Amino acid sequence: MRASLCCGILCLMSFSMFSQDILGKWKTIDNETNKEKSIIEIYEKDGKVFGKIIEILNPKKKEALCRKCEGDEKDKPVLGLVLIKNMEKDGDYYNNGTIFNPENGKKYNCRLKLEEKNVLQVRGYISFLYATQYWKRIVD
Repeated sequence: MRASLCCGILCLMSFSMFSQDILGKWKTIDNETNKEKSIIEIYEKDGKVFGKIIEILNPKKKEALCRKCEGDEKDKPVLGLVLIKNMEKDGDYYNNGTIFNPENGKKYNCRLKLEEKNVLQVRGYISFLYATQYWKRIVD
């Protein structure tokens, strides 16, 4: 009986920890139009967290190129672009990385935080100025 109880508690704890993870697919929402824009896959590589555009939801923008990008990303397809780079877990937050906005070609410092089980707060900032978006988890 005791072993079953311990096993049950461990299963619940591991499920709870898994549900608090930011890894997976997220739907971005445009702040101005409130329309769904893209699907971002957040993944871990070499101990850091990255986010890549895996789907563009506006049919008119599916073939878009990153005209305002610089360096190797200039004029490359937006689809497949890694826009979140080098995030590190720090308590409830992911910090010390960057986020890139392909629409204006600018890179910002980034902070990610799981607000609720299926809502990710994404904040890009320069100095004390920042903008925040709330992405919705895609549950398969």
